[in-house]
Amino acid sequence: MSEDTVLLTVEDTVATVTLNHPATRNALSLELMRALISTFRELGGRPDVHAIVLAAAGHVFSSGHDLKEVSAADHAGQQEIFDTCSELMLLIQEIPQPVIARVQGVATAAGCQLVATCDLAVASREARFGTPGVRIGLFCSTPMVALSRAVDRKTAMRMLLTGDMLSAEQALARGLVSDVADAAELESAAAALAAQVAQASSATVAIGKRAFYEQIHLPTAEAYARMSTVMADNAVMPDAREGIDAFLTKREPQWQHRQ
Repeated sequence: MSEDTVLLTVEDTVATVTLNHPATRNALSLELMRALISTFRELGGRPDVHAIVLAAAGHVFSSGHDLKEVSAADHAGQQEIFDTCSELMLLIQEIPQPVIARVQGVATAAGCQLVATCDLAVASREARFGTPGVRIGLFCSTPMVALSRAVDRKTAMRMLLTGDMLSAEQALARGLVSDVADAAELESAAAALAAQVAQASSATVAIGKRAFYEQIHLPTAEAYARMSTVMADNAVMPDAREGIDAFLTKREPQWQHRQ
């Protein structure tokens, strides 16, 4: 692979991270995953970046793991591959900025996992999504983690047990993606969504993203107790005070973007 397996551009307050190895259908090799981890870690520490778009070069978003790499590895090597993948997926949800997948084509196995992991996803009507590992004797167990948290159980199990693909419209209906756009409008649709997200106080968004993943699997009473504290802490932040005052006085808020 070249040194540019992952491309990074920043315009205004929106970063675009692009998988740039179409020759392998953007397979998630160790090299590519490590490059993504490095890039997301860098972006996570940048206060000038308020939203991130994850895109891919070529016709395929990502075909999943590099099966040649998996096949050639011994057990320790395979463990490293899947541990690195899990590290990447966790990192995407741990960084403060919302990550928006821009899916122009097929996303299968760990590529589908990548889409399911992102906070939002805008898909072309031509995009397709699947977890076909069962067909080659390698059940999509790690993709299952993200998939089963994004769609209903029956949809997840059907995808995992059959390997059948979802269309973009089916993915939208089942919660795997948040938006669908015509292919010609995909880039602008993702950019518009990212810009909308980036308009908010980045400090407030960071609190909200962290809180969302913290509460989503808690029992209801525990979630309310924890989120009441989070909201009280949020309410005394400079940006919350500014936003409330701006609303009451009918003016545009001036964010400090700090907690």
